[in-house]
Amino acid sequence: MVDRRHYEFEGSAPNVHDSAYVARDATLVGDVTVEEDASVWPGVVLRGDVGPVRIGASSHVGDNAVFHDSRVEERVMVGHGAVLNDADVATGSLVGINATLNSNVTVGERSIVAAGTVVPDGFTIPSESFVRGVPAQVVPLSETSVDPEEIADAYSSGAYTDLASRHEDLFD
Repeated sequence: MVDRRHYEFEGSAPNVHDSAYVARDATLVGDVTVEEDASVWPGVVLRGDVGPVRIGASSHVGDNAVFHDSRVEERVMVGHGAVLNDADVATGSLVGINATLNSNVTVGERSIVAAGTVVPDGFTIPSESFVRGVPAQVVPLSETSVDPEEIADAYSSGAYTDLASRHEDLFD
């Protein structure tokens, strides 16, 4: 038996592209859109009740992540257990495992939010930044040895889409 936890809320129902992978035990509520070739893994909660949740094309949301009124653009990788509350993440960025993006946070293109980072309310992260710490501290990527293209290629080049396609039982 397939367990689909997709719930309409006040006239808005989740919309999942045919080529997207959404684990059967992920929870989608209300105004949620999952675009082509994206993956949403087990235990994820996407709650679009007070504002929309968008998962852009070829983006991947790791196990047990929680989104409330948040959006990620194309080729974004969100790590396991991350929490996004009223946040926007631009194309080609990575949000690490157990990172927290609080209310009104914006992450610029090709930025990396390290695992465990806590980004305070109202914080704007410029494009091509490396962010780490509690509270978050921003360093331009040009001042690090971190290569966002290498990370994007490793996680958003289709490898996760391929992995999702090999986990048939998770996505029935």
